[in-house]
Amino acid sequence: MADLTDLGIAGIRDGVRSGAFSALDVADAFVVKVAKAKPLNAFLVETPDHALAAARAADAARAAGETLKPLAGVPIGMKDLFCTRGVATTAASHILEGFVPTYESTVSQNLWDAGAGMLGKLNMDQFAMGSSNETSAFGNVVSPWRKAGGNASLAPGGSSGGSSSAVAARLCPGATGTDTGGSIRQPAAFTGISGIKPTYGRCSRWGTIAFASSLDQAGPMARDVRDCAIMLEAMAGFDAKDATSLKLDVPRWEQGLSADLRGRRVGIPREYRVDGSPAEIDALWQQGIDWLKDAGAEIVEVSLPHTKYALPAYYIIAPAEASSNLARYDGVRYGLRDLPEGAGLQDMYAATRADGFGAEVKRRIMIGTYVLSAGFYDAYYTQAQKVRALIARDFERAWDACDVLLTPTAPSAAFALGEKSADPIAMYLNDVFTVPSSLAGLPAMSVPGGLDKDGLPLGLQIIGRPLDEQGVLNAGLAIEQRAGFTARPDAWW
Repeated sequence: MADLTDLGIAGIRDGVRSGAFSALDVADAFVVKVAKAKPLNAFLVETPDHALAAARAADAARAAGETLKPLAGVPIGMKDLFCTRGVATTAASHILEGFVPTYESTVSQNLWDAGAGMLGKLNMDQFAMGSSNETSAFGNVVSPWRKAGGNASLAPGGSSGGSSSAVAARLCPGATGTDTGGSIRQPAAFTGISGIKPTYGRCSRWGTIAFASSLDQAGPMARDVRDCAIMLEAMAGFDAKDATSLKLDVPRWEQGLSADLRGRRVGIPREYRVDGSPAEIDALWQQGIDWLKDAGAEIVEVSLPHTKYALPAYYIIAPAEASSNLARYDGVRYGLRDLPEGAGLQDMYAATRADGFGAEVKRRIMIGTYVLSAGFYDAYYTQAQKVRALIARDFERAWDACDVLLTPTAPSAAFALGEKSADPIAMYLNDVFTVPSSLAGLPAMSVPGGLDKDGLPLGLQIIGRPLDEQGVLNAGLAIEQRAGFTARPDAWW
């Protein structure tokens, strides 16, 4: 039998349904592979019992002649931002070390209800703050990719770097991610996989540890566009426990997949042509344009004039919301408590937060607290919110001329671990192409388009109208079919 871990979500689902192999065979194969991949540091907690139990349930249902659930037999990885009942959930931070939820996040529960099993909790940037997965309190995640002829450890992207590394290394066929300013799309681009951030509100935020509440959105990361569509259908849906959840039926995205883009218009935003961008990024972008033309789309140039203000606005709004959300971690109710001898309540707060939060989290809390302070609220936070409204208006006007937008996903291929960690601004610039659509709450997806001169993956981003995940997925499928991306990392680990 071929290696079952080479199969994606659709292949596993269909094989289990047809009886080509058992769900238990699949789960066993992935459990073994996860256990052997310690050098990647992608998993913080391994949960083989969960995956095997779900597999046995799928096999029993098939043997009994029952209709199988949509993800029956499919084991997945769960980003450590999603609370999982009875399984440690830390957001990769010492301040939550030892926290074991007594409840299940809505997204993870939806996946278990669909028949999926959990292989484990995936490493990430601490509290989802980072673009390289170097801020985790439990060590860096390492990309399974290497430069041609090189041996340097590369960043898998962030914050969903554990998810991207695990999917690219075939440790799981799919994984959950979260995207606040690009944390599904950028790591997907770095590791040669696909990932989609749906419209804000498509997936419930209940039970997901908050970073920036008006931006955070869950989404799937998988080998290809079809697998993302399958997984997103299971994750999405209205949740009365989340006030921002959209009360809409979940579309049949897999059924609606089509690479025929005749009659569709693809916008190319002129402001995304960044000075100093590597020639390979521009060349891939042009190749993507040609592929979408070949699929029947009409290409039009559009303007998003406030794009240049998106990154500074994001790095005011997101830290402001983070400083509020992270105020709950004080050592009183759960997680870490640092109580020096003879300390009072304020001393405990200070010591706990100083020891529990990492440097990047502290930096963003300080920025957020500053921009929300009485003397600077209007000068910074209010202005940033006004800019956010202008960015959303730019997109609304662009939809008069086009149906989806095509841009690069990231300004470069993966960089070496440690290469940018000393320069926060250089790290933040990794989000330059992904942040605008996050501020506007739009669906956006990254699909692999090719390799750079060093043999590392490069991604293309499709941005869609609100609630038009189908249009985004279809454009992604058109690129995927024409790119024919089959490259995979060598299994050095």
